[in-house]
Amino acid sequence: MELRQLRYFVRVVQLGTMSRAAIELDVVQSALSQQIARLEGELATRLLQRSSKGVTPTEAGLAFFREAQLALRHADEAARAAQQSRLSGSVSVGLAPTTASVLGLPLMQAVRERYPDVRLHMVESLSGHLSSMLNARQLDLAVLFDTDPGRRWSVTPLVEEKLFLIRARGGHARPLPRRIRLADVGDLPLILPSGPHGLRSTLDAALSGRRLPRLLPIELDSLAMLMDAVRAGMGCTIQPRAALARFADAAEAFEVSEIADAKVRRLNSLCSLSDDELSPAALAVRVTLTECARGLVEAGGWEGARWSHHEP
Repeated sequence: MELRQLRYFVRVVQLGTMSRAAIELDVVQSALSQQIARLEGELATRLLQRSSKGVTPTEAGLAFFREAQLALRHADEAARAAQQSRLSGSVSVGLAPTTASVLGLPLMQAVRERYPDVRLHMVESLSGHLSSMLNARQLDLAVLFDTDPGRRWSVTPLVEEKLFLIRARGGHARPLPRRIRLADVGDLPLILPSGPHGLRSTLDAALSGRRLPRLLPIELDSLAMLMDAVRAGMGCTIQPRAALARFADAAEAFEVSEIADAKVRRLNSLCSLSDDELSPAALAVRVTLTECARGLVEAGGWEGARWSHHEP
């Protein structure tokens, strides 16, 4: 299959006749018909319904037409990118605060090094807000925790994180054990994000059918305020280890106990608009983000995380 055949087929469908397409493409009509026939032969299916009035795509032809348009668009963009030597344009990326604390700076550095003409717009917000922004086309891609398969997104599992019970050091009768089950959290007062956000959804799913440990009267949809409240001794939280990444004195300030329940893990998924909606620059940044995440996990720079990306 050749790009030339795809261009011929797309133009025939758009114009509805072989004769008009041959004129616009500046080829002999018999040669055009031969190329279409070769394409149908290679695919072993009829793509066009021919009549005295012209041609119309069959059901298979209509499906092939949409994909052929996408392939041609990507081929044209690839050619333009090669001709311009360097990718350019603006790409918007959304990261949750815990993810941003680990991945944000390495991603910015990698994009600047590889694609100096690409303008990166980084947004840090809770997963629920990022999901809404992606749906509204305000973001090109985002790392999310709660992905709805009904949405028209491209979704790739990226990194799976362990979760930990975290509380301030001092003032407790006994230290936290190295590992703890959710059932043993008991009446410890928890400070968590509210329902629409990924971490809370993960915990709610893990505790389905069981009583959620006691929550404080306030839910905090800000990681910075939430961790400040925990540090002040107002309660405990359940977060990935990355929640402590911005505390230089984390080891002295906080106690940490790994949640032992097998199902209590947080999956970071790389979500983006569909490939046909992404610019070449956005596609390149998506690959770069994946490589940065893998590098951090393999180098031990993302504590409590393991690589979850499945190669095609």
